[in-house]
Amino acid sequence: MKILFYGTKNYDEEFFEKLLPSYPGITIKFTEANIHEETASLAKGYEAICAFVNADLSTPVIEELNAQGVKLILMRCAGYNNVDLETAHKFGMKVMRVPGYSPEAVAEHAMALALTANRHTHKAYIKCRENNFSLSGLMGLNFYQKTAGIIGTGKIGQAMAKICKGFGMRVIAYDLFPNKSLDYLEYVSLDELLATSDLISLHCPLTEETKHIINEKTIAKMKDGVVLVNTSRGGLIKTEDLISGIRDHKFSAVGLDVYEEETDFVFEDMSERILQSSITQRLLSFPNVVMTSHQGFFTKEALTNIAETTMENAKAFMNGDELKNEVLS
Repeated sequence: MKILFYGTKNYDEEFFEKLLPSYPGITIKFTEANIHEETASLAKGYEAICAFVNADLSTPVIEELNAQGVKLILMRCAGYNNVDLETAHKFGMKVMRVPGYSPEAVAEHAMALALTANRHTHKAYIKCRENNFSLSGLMGLNFYQKTAGIIGTGKIGQAMAKICKGFGMRVIAYDLFPNKSLDYLEYVSLDELLATSDLISLHCPLTEETKHIINEKTIAKMKDGVVLVNTSRGGLIKTEDLISGIRDHKFSAVGLDVYEEETDFVFEDMSERILQSSITQRLLSFPNVVMTSHQGFFTKEALTNIAETTMENAKAFMNGDELKNEVLS
C-alpha cells in the first residue's frame, strides 16, 4: 500500500522512517505541502493519504481525493473536526486517527503555559538577559490551595487534573459525559466551574456543542483574575470576546497553544511576513498573554506513539483487520 504524507517536517519523517522496515507492503512518500484543494491531486496513485491537525479535508478536497482513488485517510493526530466525514463515508473512504498518543505531553504543556503566564517567566528571562533584575511586572499568584477547573475529562483532561492535584489544588471538572470513576476530581455544572475556578484549562474536542464555549457570557461568569489555558482547539474560544475580557482585566493570565487563526500558519515560519489579520497580533500585544505554536504534543514520546499507531492503522486497513481507531459519522 502506498501512502502520501502531507505537511510533513523533518521530525515527522524521522519517526516514521524508523518504523518502515517493520511494515512490509507499505511504502510512504513525504511532502512538505499541506493538503488543500490545489494539492489534493498529488494523491494520484496512492491508496491512502496521511494528514495532520492543520489539514484542509473539507468537501472539495475529499471529492478530489476520491477522484484520485484514495480509499483511506490517516490522521496522525487525535482531532478530526477538520475532516468532512459525511462526504468521506459517502465515497466509502475510511478515516482513522490516533486517539491517544501522550496525554501527559499536552497536559504538562498546559501547566507550563499556566505557570509561565502566571509567574511571567517569559518576561523575566528576557529582562535578565538584558541585565535587568528588577521585579517590576513579575508578580503572580500561588496555585497551591486554589481551585482548578478542567473542562473536558478525557485522557488529557485527566492528566491535567492529576498535575493540578499534585500542586495542592482543589480540582473540579465539567464534562458532557462525566467519568464517575475519577476520585481525584469533583464534577460540577459549567456555571459553578466558571464561577469558582482560579485556573480554567480546556481539554475538550471541538464540536457543535463546544464551539465558542468560552464567550462573552461565560467569561462574565468567571472570577476576576482567573487564569485561562487552552491546549485543545482554538475554536473553543471566541477570540474577540477573549480580547474584550483581557481588556476588561478579567484575566490575570492567559496561556494559548491553539487559536482560531492558526490553520494557515501553524508550524510555519512567518517571521519575515506581515500577517493579514490582526487578531493574533492583538493577542500577542497583551503583557499577560503567552502563546506557543501548537506544540503541546511535541515530545519524543508522543511522536513515537503517533508514528506507531498510524502505521498500525495502515497495516490493519491493508490486511483487512478490525479498524480499532476508525472515525465513524
